[in-house]
Amino acid sequence: MTRPTARLVLEDGTVLKGRSVGARGERTGELVFNTAMTGYQEILTDPSYRGQTVVMTYPHIGNYGVNLEDVESAKAHVEGFVLRDLSPVASNFRSRATLSEYLEAEGVPAIDGIDTRALTRRIRQGGAIRGILSTEDDDPQSLLEKVRGAPGTEGIDLVKGVTCAEPYEWAEGFVEVGRPEVPVVHGPRLRVVAIDCGIKRDILRGLVETGFDVTVVPASTPATEVLARSPAGVFFSNGPGDPAPVAYVARAMREMLGKVPIFGICLGHQIFGLALGAKTYKMKFGHHGANHPVKDLATGKVEITSQNHSFAVDLKGLEKEVEVTHLNLNDKTIEGMRHREFPAFSVQYHPEASPGPRDALYLFTRFRELIERTHR
Repeated sequence: MTRPTARLVLEDGTVLKGRSVGARGERTGELVFNTAMTGYQEILTDPSYRGQTVVMTYPHIGNYGVNLEDVESAKAHVEGFVLRDLSPVASNFRSRATLSEYLEAEGVPAIDGIDTRALTRRIRQGGAIRGILSTEDDDPQSLLEKVRGAPGTEGIDLVKGVTCAEPYEWAEGFVEVGRPEVPVVHGPRLRVVAIDCGIKRDILRGLVETGFDVTVVPASTPATEVLARSPAGVFFSNGPGDPAPVAYVARAMREMLGKVPIFGICLGHQIFGLALGAKTYKMKFGHHGANHPVKDLATGKVEITSQNHSFAVDLKGLEKEVEVTHLNLNDKTIEGMRHREFPAFSVQYHPEASPGPRDALYLFTRFRELIERTHR
C-alpha cells in the first residue's frame, strides 16, 4: 500500500525523509533510542516515554503485530516512533492488528525508511536532541522553526499528565503467556499503596504476584492520606521526565520515611534521592533498552536489566545516610540504593522488565521481606 511521505527534522537542522507508517499529524519530542529487539508495544504504552520520540535501533519492527495483553497502560504515550523498516507482515497467534494500524488508532505519528544507525550515533555523540515528526508540513525550514521553539523535558512536570485521576484497586497478576517464575509467597496478603507517577501494569502485576493487595493513588496524594490507609508498605512508581519539578512527590516520601517501608523504581528511585537531599542530573542520552548490565554490590551478581530514564541520582555528601547497592557497569551510574537507618530502598531500572529479561524480579520479594522484618 502506498503511504504518504513523512519528515523528521532535528533542532540541529538535520532533515530526514521517510514513509508515514502511523497516524497523520505533527508531534515534537526529545529523541531517544531504544536498544530492545522486541517489546515495541510495551515501549509505546510506557508512560515514562511521555514527551519523547523513540528511535528503535533494531532494524525490523512490527513482525508479530500487537495484542490486547502486552500494553503497559491504557494508551500509547510516545510522541513519535522512528523505524528503519516496518514489517508488512504481522504473524503471531495473539496478534489482533498490525503495528501500523495500532499506531494510527493511538494517534502516534511514525516514520520508517530512516537510517536509524546513523541517527542513534548522532544521539550518542551529541546527546538527546529535539525533533519534529510531521506528515502535514513539507517545508523543512518551517519545521525547523517549530522544533527550535518547542520545550524540552527539563524543568517540566510530565507526571501530572500520566498519573491516575482517582485511587483504584489492582488485583490482576501476570498474564499466562510468557508468565515468569515467581517465588512462592508464604503468609497473608499485605496492603500496599502505590504512588502512580506513570506506573506500568507489569509492576502492579509483580506486586500482586508477591502477595500484595494494591491500592493505586494519584502522584499528588499527600503523605497523611497515604498513611491514613494504614499500608504495610508504600511503592513509588516509574514515570516520565525530570524528577525535580515533581517535588511534591519527594516531599510526601520524605514525610513517610521511617514510618512505613518504601520501595521505588525508576522515577521513584530519583524521587527517593531528592527526598534524601540528593541531586539529580540530565544524562547525555540516558538508558533506554533491555540489555543494561547492573551489578548487585552485595552479592557480586550481574543482572541484565530493562531501563528507561534520562536522569540519574548524585549521592555526593550523603554516603553516611545512604548505601549504594547497585551500579551500572557501562557508565558507573547509581542503579540502586538503600537508607542505612530507615526501611527504604530503590532501583533505577525495571525489575518487571516488559520488555526485557527478568533477572531482577526478586526485588519484589525483597520488598515483601523488608516489610515483614519491619512489622515483626
